[in-house]
Amino acid sequence: QVQLVESGGGLVQPGGSVRLSCVASGFTFSTSVMKWYRQAPGKEREWLGRISTTGDSSFYADSVKGRFTISRDNAKNTVSLQMNSLRPEDTAIYYCNAIVYPYNYWGQGTQVTVSS
Repeated sequence: QVQLVESGGGLVQPGGSVRLSCVASGFTFSTSVMKWYRQAPGKEREWLGRISTTGDSSFYADSVKGRFTISRDNAKNTVSLQMNSLRPEDTAIYYCNAIVYPYNYWGQGTQVTVSS
């Protein structure tokens, strides 16, 4: 079955960095566009960005452009989210996402808290 498992969250100070990882299994990872989302308390889930199947192109939401970078390693079935210059408003649960037609799959999420 399809599984997405995120890791790497935690408590980080404002201005700091953290790298999240998502390990995928149960589908052909190398042919799937991968996405990252987040959900802050009391807010709707927010799309952050996506990366192409080969990793040679990526797109980001304006809210994270220039601070966040998505990468992937198809040999390890892993997609990563490097987050720099973190702000308190980046506090949220972060999710990776894959559409394996016709279904939309989510990981369990990993909490990132930005606070001093």
